[in-house]
Amino acid sequence: MASRLPDPGPDERAHSDRLLQLLRTQIAAHGPIPFAQYMERCLYAPGLGYYSAGKTKFGEAGDFVTAPELGGLFAQCIANAMHPVLAMLGSEADFLELGGGSGAFAEAVLRAFGAAGTLPRRYLILEPSADLRDRQRERLAAALPAALNARVAWLDQPPEEEWRGVLFANEVVDALPTTRFTLRAGEVYEEHVALDGEGRLVRTDRPADALVSGAVRHLERDLGQPFADGYRSEVLPQLPYWVQAVAGTLSAGVMLFVDYGYVRREYYLPERSDGTLMAHYRHHAHNDPLHWPGLNDLTASVDFTALAEAGNSAGFGVAAYLPQAQLLLASGLQVAFEQAHAQAGDDFARHRLAQEVRRLTMPEQMGERFQAMLFARGLDVLPLAAELLAADQGGRL
Repeated sequence: MASRLPDPGPDERAHSDRLLQLLRTQIAAHGPIPFAQYMERCLYAPGLGYYSAGKTKFGEAGDFVTAPELGGLFAQCIANAMHPVLAMLGSEADFLELGGGSGAFAEAVLRAFGAAGTLPRRYLILEPSADLRDRQRERLAAALPAALNARVAWLDQPPEEEWRGVLFANEVVDALPTTRFTLRAGEVYEEHVALDGEGRLVRTDRPADALVSGAVRHLERDLGQPFADGYRSEVLPQLPYWVQAVAGTLSAGVMLFVDYGYVRREYYLPERSDGTLMAHYRHHAHNDPLHWPGLNDLTASVDFTALAEAGNSAGFGVAAYLPQAQLLLASGLQVAFEQAHAQAGDDFARHRLAQEVRRLTMPEQMGERFQAMLFARGLDVLPLAAELLAADQGGRL
C-alpha cells in the first residue's frame, strides 16, 4: 500500500513525526487508546491534526474534491431547495454551515440567495479549524460584495440561544471520530491503537465498554441477526449526542446533511467485513489509517439509519432521504446547468460544466454514493419542492 502513495516532503514528514511523538507519549503513559480517540487526534489535534494544520486539503491541489469544489451548480441547487424555507421563516432566518471547507460553498450559495432575494439574516459557519477559518475569511472577503460578506460570522460552538433557519452539513458526519468494533466468541471488542516493541503504532482489540457494546447490540437487534465472529466495522455511539449538540437550539427550520454512506442493512453487509474506514492522501484512497498520521484525511461512511435515529431523538422528523443526484435534479440542476452553459465564455468552460454535472449525478461518481437527508422541526407546513418530496426514499431506512 505505502509504495503506491506519493512520498511526503520533508516538512510533511516532520509534521507527521510531531503528531506521532504526541501519540506515542500518550499511549506510553496511559496505554492503548480507542481508535476513535486516535482518529480525533489525527484530524483535530491543535496545530497537528489534519484539519488543524496549514496544508491545502480541498480541490485538485489537496487530498480530495468535495461537491462545492467542482463549481457553483451544487450550491445553486442547495439554495434552490432552501429558498422556500428561508422565505417562510422570514427576516429572522439564519443559515448555519457546519465545517465550511475552503469557503467555496458559502461564496456560491450566498450569491445564489442574494440573486433570489432570500438572503438569510446571518450566514454562520461553525468551523473548529482555526487554519480553515482564516482561509474562509480571506476567500469570502475577497470574493463577495461587502454587503454579502457582512452577513457572515464564525462560531466557536453551536448557537446557545434558540434560532430559526437552515442547518447544512456537507461531508461532515463521515469525519466524526468513529468507533471500530469486532466480535470474538460472540462478545463485542473495541479496536484500539497501541505501540509494538519498537514504538510503532499497531491496532489491537480490547473488550468494549457498556456504551460501545450497547450500540453494537442495538445494530444486531435492528438487523435481526448477530454479527459473525471476526466481523469488523464502525459505529458512532455519540451520534445522538452530537446532533443534539449542534442542532438542539434550532427551534424551527430544516437540517440538510449530504454525505456518502448507506442505509443500515446495506452498511453492515456480511461481505463488508472490514467496515468502510478509508484514508485519503493526495487523491489516493488507502486503508491504512496508521500511515503518516496527520497527513491523511480519515473517514468512514455514514449509517443513514443511525443519522435518522439521532435526528428523531433530538426532536426532528425525517422530511426526505434520497440520493444526491435526485436531490440536485429535483432542485433545479437542469435549469442551473442551462443558464451557466449559456453564460460560459468558451468551449473549455462549457466542458467543465458538463464534467461537473457528470461527477455530481452519475451513479459511479457522487450521484448514488452520496445521499441526502432532510430533517424538519417547528414548521406548520413543509416548504420543500414537490419534486424533491416525490423523490423521497425514506422507506429504505
